[in-house]
Amino acid sequence: MFSHLGARLAAVANRRDRRAQLLLSRMAAAILAATPLAGCMADGRPVAAAGDPANPSAHTAGVGYRSTIAPYSSLRPATPRPWRERNDGVTPQTKSDR
Repeated sequence: MFSHLGARLAAVANRRDRRAQLLLSRMAAAILAATPLAGCMADGRPVAAAGDPANPSAHTAGVGYRSTIAPYSSLRPATPRPWRERNDGVTPQTKSDR
């Protein structure tokens, strides 16, 4: 936008039309002066009653708690069974046992 105004000012200066150049420079000055203030203005939308932080009777959504370690179960090793029982459970049967 400002480059466009600069181009217009340059075109007017080339034509030596002092009146138009003065008008454009005043417009540019007004735009430059109003630009910083534009961020401070309200946008004009009404504030909803429920979303107003200053309203003490406004209803809000409930807050829930969900544990981050809820599915955790301890995986500490259990006391081992006697090795003879475990070994006998996995050994193949002998031909005489079939």
